[in-house]
Amino acid sequence: MPDLSGPGLAGARLGVAGAGAVGSVLAAILAKRGAAVTWVDPAAEGDNASSVAAGMLAPAFETVLDGGDPAIFGLLRAARDRWPVLLGSLGDPDIGLWQGGAVWLDLPGVAGVAARDLKALFDALGAEADVVEAATARSLLPSLPADLTGALYTPEDWSLDPLMALAALRSAAISAGAEVIHERVVAFEAGVARLSDGRAIAPDALVLATGADGSQIAPETAHLTPIKGHILRQPLSGGRTGGPVLRGVGGYVSATASGVHVGATMEPGVNDRAVDPAIASRLKAFGERLYPALVGADFTARTGVRAATPDGLPQVGPSAAPGVHLAVGMRRNGWLLAPLVAEMIAAYLTGDDPGPHAARLNPRRFKAG
Repeated sequence: MPDLSGPGLAGARLGVAGAGAVGSVLAAILAKRGAAVTWVDPAAEGDNASSVAAGMLAPAFETVLDGGDPAIFGLLRAARDRWPVLLGSLGDPDIGLWQGGAVWLDLPGVAGVAARDLKALFDALGAEADVVEAATARSLLPSLPADLTGALYTPEDWSLDPLMALAALRSAAISAGAEVIHERVVAFEAGVARLSDGRAIAPDALVLATGADGSQIAPETAHLTPIKGHILRQPLSGGRTGGPVLRGVGGYVSATASGVHVGATMEPGVNDRAVDPAIASRLKAFGERLYPALVGADFTARTGVRAATPDGLPQVGPSAAPGVHLAVGMRRNGWLLAPLVAEMIAAYLTGDDPGPHAARLNPRRFKAG
């Protein structure tokens, strides 16, 4: 697979639809590699599902809590490892990248998998993890619950600050020459993309990095379904605090430079952004239980709508629609997958090898109908 800063796109005219995590990485690296990028998204800057996120780069826990498939862990860990490569190719912008791992907390009265059971699942994946006694965990993180009964630590899972990352990637894309248009692509045919304001642009190829609403452009997106999610954010004033990501039955607490995040919900089939006060209250109670220092803190509840495929993996590669490439359906792993997906799209555009995950992520893998 080519390096993100490599040659091969000089002079190409490319359209990128979508300004979330994947679209932002695509716009930045394609422009950096010499393409004339027109970057199209109707929303205001940062108004997308990628901003309603904790920036989790969590191959281990995402795999373990989703069934424990070693092949999926390999894919997700490969994606995580591309983040330092991506940042190096863009001049190492500060995105709040945190490589401090994650801790699972066992609490009395909470039903579900325990740290010692998780250890066996991590071992089966080949993922690093260690069971930590409650007293040791509290000595490392004094704000943990007093009734903690055990914990598991893994260095596999990282995080970034989504707001910092969106801003840094946008700056990198624009500095490399990307043109930003705040409209929606409504059609693409024969090298002409029609926009929602009636204008037309003429990219040689169009990359869709949007949500679940692109079937008028690429037939494969008919297999996408929306998933609504709630998350809470409590702003911080002193930069990153809180150590590793904390996880437990029901969610996580993650601290980044822009605040403490408590999340998150997944509501399949729901495609609105209204905040449900009952869900927000439940998340707040969970956050306070997992991390008592948050008791009494003021949180802001936000929602975002993501897109998912039937098998939970993204669609990455050429569509049956001529000139269209897909980078959609990231489910809850847009930030984790973004560099790897962008590499694959760049490879497809230049005729290079898209890598070992191409067949698994082929957009046409689902049967019609």
